[in-house]
Amino acid sequence: MNRRKFIQSTTAAAASALAAPGTTHAAGAAPLWEKGNAEHCVMLWLGGGMAQIDTFDPKGRGDAGAKKPGSYYGAIETSVPGVQVCEHLSKTARLMEHVTAVRSLHHDVVDEHAAAANRMHTGRPTSGTVTYPSLGSIIAHKRGAAAEGVPAYVLLGYPNIARGPGFLGPEAGFIYSTDIRSGPAGLARPKWLSSNRVARREEILAAVRKGGAERFAGDRKFSEYDAALKESLRLSGPDFMKVFNLDSESADLRNAYGSEFGQRCLLARRLFQAGVRFVEVSYSDNFKNGTGWDTHNDGQLKQHLLIQDLDSAISTMITDLDSNGLLEKTVILVNSEFGRPGNFDSGGGRGHQSKVFTNVIAGGGLNHRGAWGASDGISEEIVDKPVSVPDFFATTLAAMRIDPGEYLYDGDRPVPTTDSGNPIAELFS
Repeated sequence: MNRRKFIQSTTAAAASALAAPGTTHAAGAAPLWEKGNAEHCVMLWLGGGMAQIDTFDPKGRGDAGAKKPGSYYGAIETSVPGVQVCEHLSKTARLMEHVTAVRSLHHDVVDEHAAAANRMHTGRPTSGTVTYPSLGSIIAHKRGAAAEGVPAYVLLGYPNIARGPGFLGPEAGFIYSTDIRSGPAGLARPKWLSSNRVARREEILAAVRKGGAERFAGDRKFSEYDAALKESLRLSGPDFMKVFNLDSESADLRNAYGSEFGQRCLLARRLFQAGVRFVEVSYSDNFKNGTGWDTHNDGQLKQHLLIQDLDSAISTMITDLDSNGLLEKTVILVNSEFGRPGNFDSGGGRGHQSKVFTNVIAGGGLNHRGAWGASDGISEEIVDKPVSVPDFFATTLAAMRIDPGEYLYDGDRPVPTTDSGNPIAELFS
């Protein structure tokens, strides 16, 4: 073999070895992400750690007082034969043909809520050198908004770095609202502010922006800041703000969605109709049981109130999206930082568990089967079809017609979109 042929063969081998993860498929077959057809994605974030054994992966009944491991509630059959859920998910149970409860998720963060929340937003361990983008920011970056005049990514909850764009920069960031009645934070204009005063302020701001552009010509940081100002002015106008007026929906539908959390889910559907690509809905009713989904000690006693909230919200969202022609085009995720063990803690609640837990993926045109993967009799060990967090992210991205094997770029540095994740192929068959 001459020198030229040797170099060509070794270069090809190196390229094959360095091929991006997440692209595996049968020889000659189209990659899974090319089968995706979803246009929107909503993440229902249950901060604290949803107990899979008390929701979407029920087992035999336990007894907190006797320290007998098992489910706190009874299990019921669903619309998918052989798949059961908690009795407090009765509305969702009738719609499980549109749902896959991934019962074999796992990662290695147990006792740090912030680190686990970062893992379940970015798909990666926390790094001291790289700030990775969230799933919402990756989707916003790759797909952009679905219509003119709206943001690609809206957060209905409190902002933090785990939910942010990381190295993708502010263009892949979110606008957020902690009070859906008043609209996005920093964008809603006070009612007492007259149109004349608004016009005058915008005139002054335009002069400042013009001067800044001349003074800092070519400065990337100023350009990003000025672009954010321009976007804020556009989004504070009446066209986008009217999306937040839930009173335009029927009382029956608003009541069906239920609590404040449910109203946020209703708003998510309206945001999708306006062209928003990704919405995160953060659970907001932690006071109902005193602890939210972090059900240590007495938090377990009224956990059913949270589960009933979730049941009303997700079941109504599925039927509402379907009636508006959006269910097959919208990926619904139920996400939490980790799960809970089948055993009870000293206070009668449950501790943390990340070696096996359940998240949910629904809608999005996928071939749902009620459940995927399996845990043991007390939901403390994986016994079938383990799914990593990168796999779960890759499945979501592929459903959104985004190649999970592509690279993102942190400056000039290529970074795989997922941390060696592969989609669950059977959901695309």
